[in-house]
Amino acid sequence: MTKLMAQTHPHILVFTFPAQGHINPAFQFTKRLIRLGVKVTFATTISAYNKITKAGQIPDSFNFSVFSDGFDDGYKPMVDDTTTYLTQLRNRGTQSLKETILSNAENGTPVTCLVYTLLLPWAAKVARDLNVPSALLWIQPASVLRVYYYYFNGYDKLIGDECNEPSWSIELPGLPLLKSRDLPSFCQPSNTYNFALPLFKEQLELLVLEDQPTILVNSFDALEEEALKEIDGKLKMVAVGPLIPSAFLDGKDPSDKCFGGDLFERTKEYIEWMNTKPEGSIVYISFGSIIMLSKKQKEAMAHGLLASRRPFLWVIRDKDGDVKEEEEELSCMAELEQLGLIVPWCSQLEVLSHPSLGCFVTHCGWNSTLESIACGVPVVAFPHWTDQSTNAKLLEDVWGTGTRVTANEDGVVEGEEIRRCIEMVMGGHGGVTMRKNAKKWKGLAREVMKEGGSSYMNLKAFVEQVDGSSTLDKMVMMSSKEVKDLESKLESVI
Repeated sequence: MTKLMAQTHPHILVFTFPAQGHINPAFQFTKRLIRLGVKVTFATTISAYNKITKAGQIPDSFNFSVFSDGFDDGYKPMVDDTTTYLTQLRNRGTQSLKETILSNAENGTPVTCLVYTLLLPWAAKVARDLNVPSALLWIQPASVLRVYYYYFNGYDKLIGDECNEPSWSIELPGLPLLKSRDLPSFCQPSNTYNFALPLFKEQLELLVLEDQPTILVNSFDALEEEALKEIDGKLKMVAVGPLIPSAFLDGKDPSDKCFGGDLFERTKEYIEWMNTKPEGSIVYISFGSIIMLSKKQKEAMAHGLLASRRPFLWVIRDKDGDVKEEEEELSCMAELEQLGLIVPWCSQLEVLSHPSLGCFVTHCGWNSTLESIACGVPVVAFPHWTDQSTNAKLLEDVWGTGTRVTANEDGVVEGEEIRRCIEMVMGGHGGVTMRKNAKKWKGLAREVMKEGGSSYMNLKAFVEQVDGSSTLDKMVMMSSKEVKDLESKLESVI
């Protein structure tokens, strides 16, 4: 008989999809749990683990469970086959999760809850088959979860080719009126990424089947008050964000400044350059870790920046995130260098919190969106795909902290449009209102993560909910045969 030692604190297994946009909030979520005294194991792939350890700033109490998904150098969306990758991740991840949960049970540190991010619905199946509660960490806004829920519950029939007509709109419960361009790209008729919708559908179907599914959302109550309300009496969402480093929110850990560290020698250079500029004068341009602008779009961006005559900090990277001479592709490089600075990487939160920054031209990924809110920076919304278009809608029409660009018939945002939007945000009456709204949301974002704030209390309540009592009752005495029986139950899942 294998006897398991009783534990006084919960043990939460956090499992993240190995993309930067998933790793960052999951990493910060884990840090928050550790500060509450929770034992946490952070499970992910070798490629994600290498990114984290290369960045440094890992607490001593951080425990890892690492496995190979067959892409140890990292999955490259522009090169690797997505279907093959997701199949291997499911097969190998299922096996690794099973082994991690069972080994911890045998060692007297049973997992009391699995928390997993998007694109990993099968992780919940593993936990359920091993009698371990699970919770989804939704790393997009609650508004987007609502769109997907209603899309899979009949509203998809209302979204056809006619949705591209200027007069078309759709009204979903708890959301503002949405035009076609406000929907997540996966829900639009033009969507060509076939892998995403089936995974989201599988995820929602699994959640609805649970008695009391737990969905932890990287948002906060004041930001999405209506969207966070229970959906059809089936899905309850709990806001625990913004999941960004403590130094930029509650200040409990001033050393927790960024995920990334000084990855490039030019880090000091761009901060020193920013220090020489007047307050609120710099335009910051960055499109995250995946999106690559076309040559035509980069040229248009360059001409828009030159026309604005404002100092700028522009992040341009190559396909692998390394430093290359991509700047030479721009025809007006000499003029650009006189006005601004182009870098291959920067610590985004350090830049957004710098007093010289005045505007953020962003792809509206949810991490970047929340960071702009937490730092009180107005934005030029430049969305490309997935949830970014909905985030842009919220930024412009709900939270009032920015304006959204409009592309031409070829899908390119022209230089004059970029200049116009920058001027709208950084000058004039509209810009004053956006800056005022941004300041308001910044204050609210910081309050919710302080002790006693809504997100702090929501996370604390979740920890108390998974204190381990129910799981320990089931696993406190487990024979070797029972362990093997649990293992065999999962063979059909792999």
